[in-house]
Amino acid sequence: MARINNLVAFLAILTLAACDRGWPVPLPYPTPGKQNLVVLTRPGPLTYQVDESGSISGLEYDLVKAFAEELGVPVKFHVLAPGEISRQLRNGSYHIAAAWLSPGINPEMQTGPPLFRTHDILAQHEASLPLTSLEQLSGKTVHALAGTRQAATIRQLMGKIPGLQLVEVGHGDVIDLLEALGEQKISYVAMDSEFADVANQYVPSLRATLPLSGDAAIAWWLGPVPDPELKVRIEAFIEKIRSDGTLARLEERYFGHVRRLQQDDIEKFLAHIKTTLPKLSKHFHDAERQTGIDWRLIAALAWQESHWDPFATSYTNVRGLMMLTEETADRLGVSNRLDPRESILAGARYLNLIRNGLPHDMPEPDRTWLAIAGYNIGPGHLNAARTIGKQLNADPGAWYDMKRILPLLAKPQYYKRLISGRARGGEAVIMVENIRSYYDILVRNAPPLTTAIPPMEGKIGISGSSGEAPGIKLRR
Repeated sequence: MARINNLVAFLAILTLAACDRGWPVPLPYPTPGKQNLVVLTRPGPLTYQVDESGSISGLEYDLVKAFAEELGVPVKFHVLAPGEISRQLRNGSYHIAAAWLSPGINPEMQTGPPLFRTHDILAQHEASLPLTSLEQLSGKTVHALAGTRQAATIRQLMGKIPGLQLVEVGHGDVIDLLEALGEQKISYVAMDSEFADVANQYVPSLRATLPLSGDAAIAWWLGPVPDPELKVRIEAFIEKIRSDGTLARLEERYFGHVRRLQQDDIEKFLAHIKTTLPKLSKHFHDAERQTGIDWRLIAALAWQESHWDPFATSYTNVRGLMMLTEETADRLGVSNRLDPRESILAGARYLNLIRNGLPHDMPEPDRTWLAIAGYNIGPGHLNAARTIGKQLNADPGAWYDMKRILPLLAKPQYYKRLISGRARGGEAVIMVENIRSYYDILVRNAPPLTTAIPPMEGKIGISGSSGEAPGIKLRR
């Protein structure tokens, strides 16, 4: 404690010296009941994103909320256009900026410890000739979001590469920019490497072809003269979430599922969204009305199971659009597994039964991801895996832990001790991760059901912040 107090005192001296140089006085340290934590951010899937229901998500949003909870104060977010953050930071009316920023873009800004490591890359359309060296950027025009590290990187390269031009876009988010690339309205986009796999789910025609910079950190900006105590608390918080696994769990939530699908998988899915889905959507809508599960999640599950083929049949005799076993179909009163409507409604009910069989205090979206794993291997095997998880000191309610435990169901040293026997738990993990990606794509390409749904226990929609049933909304 004495060491922390000494550090705070030392930083306070530096703050006074900074104020003497004309920099603005920072906002007071946020204290419960007196002041909010004021945070600058910008729109984007990894920063601050509002879905169609008004729920908010984002990797940095989640981190800020966790920090505010530790401080015991509410958060007030100011969502700014990309190029506005540096200017707002200069006026002192904030505590931190959490907007996927890197140290060094603005030399005046102090930052917290690094959260992630990344670098800048060039994205281009798959139909264009791939660039393989920086020299080939000569005479090219590259688009980047204003005020970002990518814009700064291109400006630096302009001093070395003749004819290189930069267009800074001061509105929208990186997906909007990449969609323009996918439509070939622009030729090149500078983007963050960490976003490449996420972006491919929305724009499968883009290619990340050329590294533009060396390694860089992602960190919170604290402004020229941050509050000394707040700076110490941020450093302690980041050290803690690194050591206790919180940061790894959040990173998995946003990145863990996006590296499995190949370009062909995504392009085929997008084509069937246009051609096949309209013929089935009314059944998926009715399934949401009956179960409360977002129809797009049910559709993603159905695509993973059968590619929306109502006559699909496996070698184990699971059949139909939702690939129901004969036993499950009989239990759910299905007379014809090959009837698309019967299959979809029964599959949605079965998923809901599994989910409602899990502990109601299990957090979302983990509860739903585990239920989908149970859809694949059966609730008995799922419960067996959760038991193994407890024995191995893993959290049986956390998908981050259980995706490591489920493959153990195929190992003799584990399944020989189980009444339920052997199961291909590794396949269940792959299935869940694929469905998460397909669901993300559907959310971007298909509207939500707007018809009012009567309240029910455990309504499921995989976006936004978690809350209490009914009407629960989950982060993807």
